[in-house]
Amino acid sequence: MPPKNNSFSISERKLLLRVFDVVFAIEGLAIMSFIFDFHYFNSTNENIYKWMLILAGYLLLLGQIFEMYNLKIANDKYLVLRSAILTGIFTTLFYIFTPIITPVLPENRMQVIYLFVAITASVYVWRLAYIQFIFSPLFFNRIIIIGSNKEEIFKLVELIKTKAPDNFIVGYICSEPILDQSIQRFNVENTSLNELVLTHHISEIVVDNYHKNEFTNKYTPQLISLFKKGYHITSSEEFVESISKKIPETHLNESFYNHLTFSNSQQNRAYLIFHRAFDVIGAVFGILFFIMIIPFVLIGNLLWNKGRLFYYQERVGKGGELFKIIKLRTMISNAEKSGAVWAVKNDNRITKFGKFLRRTRLDEVPQFINILKGDMSIIGPRPERPEFVEELSENFPFYTIRNVIKPGLTGWAQVEYPYASTKEEQFVKLRYDLYYIKERNLLMDFKIVIKTISTVLFFRGT
Repeated sequence: MPPKNNSFSISERKLLLRVFDVVFAIEGLAIMSFIFDFHYFNSTNENIYKWMLILAGYLLLLGQIFEMYNLKIANDKYLVLRSAILTGIFTTLFYIFTPIITPVLPENRMQVIYLFVAITASVYVWRLAYIQFIFSPLFFNRIIIIGSNKEEIFKLVELIKTKAPDNFIVGYICSEPILDQSIQRFNVENTSLNELVLTHHISEIVVDNYHKNEFTNKYTPQLISLFKKGYHITSSEEFVESISKKIPETHLNESFYNHLTFSNSQQNRAYLIFHRAFDVIGAVFGILFFIMIIPFVLIGNLLWNKGRLFYYQERVGKGGELFKIIKLRTMISNAEKSGAVWAVKNDNRITKFGKFLRRTRLDEVPQFINILKGDMSIIGPRPERPEFVEELSENFPFYTIRNVIKPGLTGWAQVEYPYASTKEEQFVKLRYDLYYIKERNLLMDFKIVIKTISTVLFFRGT
C-alpha cells in the first residue's frame, strides 16, 4: 500500500480556506461580544442560526469576488490582507443593508465598526496561520517526473513553479540532465522506483511521453506495479491540463478527437435552458445598467472622445454565421481606414476616454443587446472578426472549433489570459476556449462570472 498522503489538493485547500473563513469570522464575532459591548450580532436571539448562515453566504460570495480563494493570493500575506479588507468591508455593508434577512441596523454606528473589525481581523489571523503552517512543503504534493526528453521536462518544471507552487518537485528521471540544477536528478540504475517513492514519500508520479526503448522496457513494468498498489500516476499532458486549465498544445494534432470532446452539458437540455434564461435575465439587467450610465458616457465621449458614440462591426458567431456586434467606440475615427489591423497593448489609436472604457470594460456593455437578440451569450469564446478568423484558421486549423457554441461577452480565455495581440497569443487563448468547450458546466460558468467581476473591480481590462 502507498504511504499516507499528507498533501492537500487544490480543491481541498480551497475548501479548507472557505470552512475556516466562516468559522473564524463567527468566532471573531463571539470574541468581540465578550470583550466589547457588541450586541448587534446577538447570540441569544432565536434567529441566530439564520443570521450566521446569511453571514457565511455573504462572506463566501464576496471572498470569491475579491480573490480570497485564489491560491496565489492566499499564499501571499500582503495580497491576502488587501483581499481580506475588501471582503470585510463589503460583507459588512451587505449585511447591515439587508435588515429583512439580517439583524436590524443598529442605532449605535460603532456596532458596524465592531462587525467589520471582527470579520476582517479574525479571517486575516486565520490566513496568516494558513500561510505559516498549511502552505508549507510539509503539505505540498510531492511529485517525481519521469521522461526521456530533457527539454520537455524543463518546460514542465518551469510550468509547475509558475502555475502550481503547491507541488514540490522531489526530482526527475531522465537519461540527460536538464538545465535546472536545483531539481535533483535520480539515477535509478541500481534502485527500483518502488524504493524511490517510499524513501522520498512521493505522492504523485508524472510521466512524460518517452519513446526510447530502454525507458519503456525499464519503467513500464515498475509503473504498472506502483499503479496496482494505489499510487497516483499521471501523464504529463493530463497534469499540464489540470494545472494550466487549458488544452495542451500536443492535443491539437491529427489525433485531436482522442482528447477533445464536447462537455456533457452541451447535450443537457436543462443546462441549455438555464444558460439561455441566464443570458436573457442578465441582458435585461445589463441594458438597464447601460441606460443608467449613458448620460455620463455621453459627457465623456463629448469631451475626450469626439465622434460617434457607438460602432458596429461584423463578427463571427455560432456555426460561422456573421452578425453585427455593438460596442462603445474607443478608437479615433477612421482608425482602420487602411483595413483591419490587430489591436495591440497601448495602441495609440485608442482615445483617452477609450482607455477608461476599456479598463472598466464599459465599452462592452452595449453587447447585452446582442445577447438579448441571441447573437451572443454572456459566457463563451470572444467573437472575432471574419478577416482575423480566416487568417488564424490558416495558421491554426483548429481555430474554428471555438465556433461550435455562441460567442460570449466574457469567457474562460478572457479571465485566465491577458489581452492577445499576436497570433501566438491568440493560439494560447484558443486552448483556453477549447478547454471551456470541453469542460463547460454551471460551476465553471459561475467561476467565470465571479472572475469577470474581479477583473472589472481591479481594473484589469485591456
